[in-house]
Amino acid sequence: MTVNQDFDSAIREAQPVLVEAGPEHPTPENDTLPTPRLGADSLIWKFYGDIRGVLGFQRLAGTENCIEQLGQGVLDHSVIFDDFLGRARRTGPPVMRTVYSTEPAKWGRTVRDFHRDIKGTISDGSRYHALNPELFYWAHATFVDQVLYITDTFIRRLSEAEKEQIFTESKVWYELYGVSARSQPQTYAEFREYWDCMLERFVPHKTVVYATGYIRKGLPRPRRIPAPAWRVISAPLNAFIRTVVVGTLPQQMREVCTLEWDAKREKNFQRFARFMRALNPVFRRLPVRWLYVPWAAEAWEAVGVDPRPLHNKPVT
Repeated sequence: MTVNQDFDSAIREAQPVLVEAGPEHPTPENDTLPTPRLGADSLIWKFYGDIRGVLGFQRLAGTENCIEQLGQGVLDHSVIFDDFLGRARRTGPPVMRTVYSTEPAKWGRTVRDFHRDIKGTISDGSRYHALNPELFYWAHATFVDQVLYITDTFIRRLSEAEKEQIFTESKVWYELYGVSARSQPQTYAEFREYWDCMLERFVPHKTVVYATGYIRKGLPRPRRIPAPAWRVISAPLNAFIRTVVVGTLPQQMREVCTLEWDAKREKNFQRFARFMRALNPVFRRLPVRWLYVPWAAEAWEAVGVDPRPLHNKPVT
């Protein structure tokens, strides 16, 4: 079966398929197995918590919610329309701690359990459940893509061997959530095929159209800033967003969100990406607390490892 056929047949089950076996739920077969986890020797530790990941925030959130079932789940169960930044602050740290904390399984299960009651129906009347493995894996895949895309675009070029390594590490990451891996690709090549097939499923769901409204309409004016001043201040900010933020998005997402793009903007985006990669030696001189988000910086300090000298050249 193709990726799309597998997805279509499995997604309509709308049932959680959890994997409870593990150190917190021992069985005679697994009670001596250590908890899987990533560590300071992994490429995901090196790159996921890098502060430059903020450049991919719209790609991460947008690609996830361009799949109708997930967009509908956010619409039905989230406060995104009332508290967009608050939702990001509540959901981002637990995922980060699944990678960087000393209790990765605990945080992975916490992330999973946030989604136990997220279920409903989509436009064709079929049901969805956020812990259906096909949906949950797609959400995870957007984080894997973020590590791969942001690193290769804004930090430094990755070799094929490194991309394969990041994907292999992502399977350990996914295992920490305790959701069935039945739909997980097994190789990086399979992951690329899976990703491309999923892009063709994108729809202009209300959630993602709303979340990209600031791009089409411009950043909203803060109440304390007078309108004339905001017109001056916002002009370069909106130009940056419409070039750099939109530049990170897959073309399928630009189309469903009616975001303008052309050859000139693509050229400017690639120029900015090259500039960022050229600055990588400068970024590596920053203090770890500046270079990494707090949860990652704390983890590096806890293990006594300086990440800045690590993995700075592509592995062949």
